[in-house]
Amino acid sequence: MLLGRSSELNQLATYYGRKNSQIVVLYGQKYMGKTALLQEFMADKPGFYYTCEPVSEREQRYRFGLFFASLGIKTLKIPEYSDIFSCFAGKHSQKKVIVIDEFQNIIKTTPDFMDKLISFVHSSWNNQEFFIILCSSSVSFIENDMVSRIGEAAFELSGFIKLKELGFKELREHFYLYTNDECAVVWAILGGIPGLWNMFDDKISVKDNIIRNILDKSGPLHNVAKDLVNAELREPNVYNTILASLSCGIRKLNDLHEHTEFSRAKISVYIKTLMEFEFVTKVFSMDTDGRDNAKKGVYDISHHFLDFYFTFVFNNSSFLDTHSPEEFYSMIVSPDLKTFTGKYFKDICMEYMRALNDRNRLPIKAERFGTWVGKQGTIDIIATDSDGINIVGVCVYDKPMVTYRDYEELLDLSSKAEVKPDYVYLFSGSGFDEKINLESRIGKNLKPVLLDRI
Repeated sequence: MLLGRSSELNQLATYYGRKNSQIVVLYGQKYMGKTALLQEFMADKPGFYYTCEPVSEREQRYRFGLFFASLGIKTLKIPEYSDIFSCFAGKHSQKKVIVIDEFQNIIKTTPDFMDKLISFVHSSWNNQEFFIILCSSSVSFIENDMVSRIGEAAFELSGFIKLKELGFKELREHFYLYTNDECAVVWAILGGIPGLWNMFDDKISVKDNIIRNILDKSGPLHNVAKDLVNAELREPNVYNTILASLSCGIRKLNDLHEHTEFSRAKISVYIKTLMEFEFVTKVFSMDTDGRDNAKKGVYDISHHFLDFYFTFVFNNSSFLDTHSPEEFYSMIVSPDLKTFTGKYFKDICMEYMRALNDRNRLPIKAERFGTWVGKQGTIDIIATDSDGINIVGVCVYDKPMVTYRDYEELLDLSSKAEVKPDYVYLFSGSGFDEKINLESRIGKNLKPVLLDRI
């Protein structure tokens, strides 16, 4: 069953249902589930699905010839694109879907490919209509380079559909045999990327999944992070250095400069590229009157699995080479896995708060959500309504319980952020001390929430 993609399926169906031929760009990070989405969409429709490899222009046409031959469609050994489109256009009474996956690999070697494709679409070949879906896992290419590469052909595109990460709700549905706590750990490791979820198995423990599928050299996830960096980025030695530094908590430009001895200008350029590939994000605090107390210019790895890889595997690769995966897990991963999971617990809590807001189950109707990263600490959740009424929240996963002291620290941070804590939500992976429980029963503005209840 395809989880969490009803909106994208509806968008595809809308474009398909329009009169005349349409050309749509569908894109998203690798493993985001583009193929599964398109297989679901094409299940009851005639069409073709061709994947472009990064090869020469001549080799690409040769591969098209092999593709059609495998389908029993006769064409030249190395067909011209007019021959290729002729094969696509075989007579059919229903609108035909043509998917060209990783189409950037054609654009880079055949600059006029889009012009040829548009001419084919406009020619109304055999009086047929086509739904062309151009697919790509290169987010940076689509958002930064494509328009300049294809020029005026961009005006012929019907629209763009970007596949984004799924949420914790969908992850729980996928790993339905796991508890909420186990799902929180998996969320921290794999994030909302469904293609990575398929490489874990909830019939075995999270520990065994990490050992078998990530740490073991034959595991399906063992080389995924390395391949992502090497495939997408030139000079992987520089990018690996920056990502490894970020995973160690070196998050500010000046600190990265001092640690790596790369120039600030060089780091800025490479950080920008990592952000374009959605591997790194710049942390912004919600705008409040306490902006002087906010921390600025901070970067984080935003791709969960890259973060896990650089935190545990890359930074300890020699140890993994000389010890068994089981020993590596026990000595390197296990002691810090709860802390690592805590970094992403706030995502789960924020999703929960947004869902409550959508169902009008918060004490306010929030119009803005955000976080505030201060010099003395972080307010994980700030929600504000149109009247300036606020909810503030803290998300604590890696402590045995949330204490009254945590509550007082949140109130102190709210003062520094100059945000009035009209309502306070405390999220915990384990529990609350008695003073918190008592306070929540007495006052109506304090709400403790356990992970099991999310």
